[in-house]
This record gives sequence, C-alpha cells and structure tokens, in this order.
Amino acid sequence: MVYSSRGLALLLAFCIAFITTLFLSLFRSIDVSALLVAFVISFSVSYLLIFVVLEFLIFREINKVYKLVTKLKKKELSKLDKQKPSSLNPLKTINEDIFSFAELKQKEIDELKKIEAFRREFIADVSHELKTPIFAAQGFVHTLLDGAVNDKTVRTKFLKKAAKSLDGLDVLVQDLLTLSHIETGQIKMHFESIDMYKLTEEVFEQFEEKGEKRSIRLRLEGAENKAIVYADWQRISQVMTNLISNAIKHSHDDSDVVVSFDVSKKNVVTHVRDFGEGIPTEHQTRIFERFYRVDKSRSREKGGTGLGLAIVKHILDGHNTRAEVVSVPAKGSTFSFKLPRIKPEPADSGDKNDHHKNDH
Repeated sequence: MVYSSRGLALLLAFCIAFITTLFLSLFRSIDVSALLVAFVISFSVSYLLIFVVLEFLIFREINKVYKLVTKLKKKELSKLDKQKPSSLNPLKTINEDIFSFAELKQKEIDELKKIEAFRREFIADVSHELKTPIFAAQGFVHTLLDGAVNDKTVRTKFLKKAAKSLDGLDVLVQDLLTLSHIETGQIKMHFESIDMYKLTEEVFEQFEEKGEKRSIRLRLEGAENKAIVYADWQRISQVMTNLISNAIKHSHDDSDVVVSFDVSKKNVVTHVRDFGEGIPTEHQTRIFERFYRVDKSRSREKGGTGLGLAIVKHILDGHNTRAEVVSVPAKGSTFSFKLPRIKPEPADSGDKNDHHKNDH
C-alpha cells in the first residue's frame, strides 16, 4: 500500500470551496451563477495548492519511509507474532511498524547479552577447572626439579600425583570436546536396536573395582531380554556411565546403586538409583548445567569434571527425550530417562551386543 495525497487534497479543497461559497452567499448582491464560479475557482486553486504541498512536502517523504519500513518488515517482522491490521492513518501505521521493529531488535539485543554473559561465565568456569590440575602437576614437577628427584621414594610418589592430575586434566578436556561436538552437531547419532540390560552389565564391569573399595553393591533389577530400545549404543552407554559414576560418587559407603527398568508397550524407562546424600530441592533444576556443583568443595574432593550431567542432557536431547531426577536429601537420588521400545529379537540380540562390546 502506497499512501496518496490526491484523495486528501480533494477532500480539503472541497471543504475550502464550500466554506468560501457559503461565505459569499451572505452577500445579497452575488447571484447563484457567481457563487458557482467562485466554488469552481476556489476548489481548483485549493486542490492544486494542497496537492502540491502534500505530495512534495509530506506524502512523498511518508511513502519513502513506508517503503523502507515495508522492506524491513518483510525481512524481520515475520519473526514476531502476526501484526494487527494497518491503520488508515499512514503515520500511525509507520509508527506501529517502527515500534514492532524496535521491539524485535531489543529482543535480539537481550538475547545477545544473555549469550555474552553465558560465554563469560563459561570461560571463567573452564579456566578455573583447568587451573586446578595444571597447578597441581606443576607443583609436583617443580618440587622434583628442586632436588626431590634424587629421593627415589619421593620421586615415585610425586610422579604418581602429577600423573593423576594430568589424567584428570585429560578427562576434563575430553568431556569439553565431547560436549562441544554434540552441541555443534559434529557427533551424529546412529540409531539401532540395543539391549539396555546388557549395556548396563557392561557399564557395571567398569565400576566393579571402584564400588568394591567402598563396599558399594551394583545391582541390576528385572527386564532381562525385554528392555530393547531404539537408540545410539555408544551415546547411551556414555549416559549410563556418567549416571552410574555419579551415583557411586555420591553414595554412602556400604550402600547400593540400583539400575532398574519400567517396560511398557511403547517405552522403556531406565532408573539409576543411589542411597547417598541426595540433592537439595533448590539445586535440582540446575544440576544439568555445565560445571554446576551443589557443594563445590566436596564435589572436587570426589573428583569429576562437572560436565557429566551436562553431557547426559545433550545426548538425551539428541534422542528427543530428557533426564529427570527425584531426590530426597540424606536419602538418595533417582535419575531416569525414557527411550522408545522395540520388541526383542532373540535370534540376534545377543550377537549384536557382543559386537558392540568388542567395538567399544
């Protein structure tokens, strides 16, 4: 729609001519024919003057602005909700469009500010997490260089501690790379039929020694040969590794970590339960954030990168599902997630998981 000055000029010219004629009719000496001529002359002159003023001083500029706003509207305002019908008033319409455009840009600015704040916080967290193992390894190495290397007992002890710090640094870097690759889409999911029961047995094997040191029993309950789901074996194995590792880490000594399955016609819900310290309610909505720790000092004592649950969240996002947590302080926590179920195929299910075991 392009606004025209012609209609408004006609209306204003008619009003001026009518008022002029009405004024002249007050004089008795002027007849009807003279009034008619006066009306025509007044109308013509008024129309020309008003049209020129409107067209060249007002409407031409309004139409330039309106065309510019229309171009912006096509590019940007489609992101906003559907706009109200345009007003008959051109200036009001332009004002509404400019306001909508400004509103959109403000939203974009606010979003950029949030991203920038998140970036600064993330860099600070990464710097802090990297600094801890690097400084520890540096301390041990410099102590050896200062003369302790000549004492065989001290040398072995400090080298082991430095190696442990560097191993922790390697784990942190690997977790950061994994998280980055998942978020940028560099890691593609390879969906297939997998047996959650057998997958969990394999993950348990990794933690048997760690559990035995603290008398933590790893138990697998029910659903053998029934918990067959459609998912990425390697990524769900990583989810289970992170959840079970987390459960052991936060369990009390001489307790249990239990993995169980709720199998329905369409889905399999996997539960990882511990009987440890639990998570306070106010922290439960944030535990899947990167580097978020309920108790920073105690968490670092127990190890871990602070990225395990963030990786779990992103992997499950890639499976169109999410992790849920139910936790009671001092009684323990249960993490769970749902995956689509597939009817088991007894003939080849065992072979498939054996193949995964060899590959991974």
